[in-house]
Amino acid sequence: MNWKWIVWCSALALLIILVLFLGFFQSPKEQTKKKESPQPSSSFRPVFHFSTPDKWKNDPQKPIYIDGKYHYYYLYNGNYPDGGGTEWRLATSKDLVSWKDEGTAIPKFTNKNGDIWSGSAVEDKNNTAGFGKGAIIAVVTQPSADGGKQEQYLWYSTDRGKTFTSFSEKPVLSNPGTEVFRDPKIIWDEKNKKWMMTMAEGDKIGFYESNNLKEWTFTGDFKTENIGLIECPDLYQMRAEDGTVKWILGASANGKASGKPNTYAYWTGTYDGKTFISDSKEPQWLDYGFDWYGGVTFEDDSSSLDKRYALAWMNNWEYPHNTPTMEENFNGTDSIVREIKLKKRQDQGYTLISQPVKALEQTAKSADSIGKLKVNGSRTLDLKGEAYQLDADISWTDAKNIGLRLRESEDGTRHIDAGLLPEEGHSYVNRSFSRQPDKSKKSLESKAPFDAGKKKVHVKILVDRTSIEVFIEDGRTVHSSLVFPEKKDQGITLYSEGGTSVFENMEIKHFN
Repeated sequence: MNWKWIVWCSALALLIILVLFLGFFQSPKEQTKKKESPQPSSSFRPVFHFSTPDKWKNDPQKPIYIDGKYHYYYLYNGNYPDGGGTEWRLATSKDLVSWKDEGTAIPKFTNKNGDIWSGSAVEDKNNTAGFGKGAIIAVVTQPSADGGKQEQYLWYSTDRGKTFTSFSEKPVLSNPGTEVFRDPKIIWDEKNKKWMMTMAEGDKIGFYESNNLKEWTFTGDFKTENIGLIECPDLYQMRAEDGTVKWILGASANGKASGKPNTYAYWTGTYDGKTFISDSKEPQWLDYGFDWYGGVTFEDDSSSLDKRYALAWMNNWEYPHNTPTMEENFNGTDSIVREIKLKKRQDQGYTLISQPVKALEQTAKSADSIGKLKVNGSRTLDLKGEAYQLDADISWTDAKNIGLRLRESEDGTRHIDAGLLPEEGHSYVNRSFSRQPDKSKKSLESKAPFDAGKKKVHVKILVDRTSIEVFIEDGRTVHSSLVFPEKKDQGITLYSEGGTSVFENMEIKHFN
């Protein structure tokens, strides 16, 4: 036997075993790094909020439920920031949390009129317009080729809302001689078997009716007071828990001059098939933050009157381009989709309450629960977070200022505060200690009334890379605002000034 040959073979076998052994214990990352290139990370791309794939988005259009999916159209400008006008881009979703981009549905500059502005789409189940049963009909505002007047034009889709064709270069509803005449919102009036439309007309909301979506007749209007220019009007029915059914008229409005929000105003009342009569001249507000505009509400797949959904553009026309996301080639984020319900108030009136859509929680990747904590001064949690939902019950006896500092820096100099001032009877969100879009620094702290007499309140807070949404008292009050904290700022601190507060039933659900 050749001993040299045996030694050589044994050494070779040991070498092979050593190579296999080292390869087996490599980390998955080390094993695949030659096959996979690292993917770019966007520091300001929202984790769980809808945002435009690129360039620009603003007004949402009312989503409609078609063939098992919500079809969501929104104003999109692929030429941003170099002008170019807007068109309707489409995204679809089954759960109102995860969205699939479907591209352009109504392209701009394809007829003699201007670009595509806001409007609404409906399913023509009974073929009232003559394009076939189930055709999707959109009525949108375009500046006319004849002088740029704001007029309403019909577009139709025979492929279930994927693409639309212009019906005519002539309007289906001509401008009656007003400067502002836009944002048509269409609903089917089941009681009177007709189509009904609301229009934004300066400080008024106009009402129109039609049998075929092509010819419209004025029926009346609703005049607002001290809330500025009206945009994106909305009309729908809801049923409260006591069985009462109310009509609700909503619109985006600007009440800043009179100390009111610049978000979604609404009135409860009655609609007689011609016009709307409100229960009170003073509106209620669906949001008290600075960035919940162009809001729309829409039915769920069952068209139930017991609940409805809502979403809005998270931006403000006072600072629409002041966002660091432009460095990443996009500007446009929406609020989370909310589920809204109608509740009876103690004064016998009715109000809308909001909660994040339930499907959101199902996408959480991890959760932390925290026991009962008594706070007098401040207490920083061991937990950190970049994108999460935080729930807590807060109670107090004599505390003067209670809340949470969110997305806090290590040195405590940068943070967003969500809190309560019981003696003053209002809640607040203060973004002045973090990067935020209002360079004038006039819109730094939003305030809203709340009932401090109970000395206990539940808060639900959604924090993402570019936004904070605070839901107080089962969503009777909501603050939604843009914020741009540094990525490394992820601390969470509880505070209670002037007395002790108790934080309990705290749960933080993290999103990846």
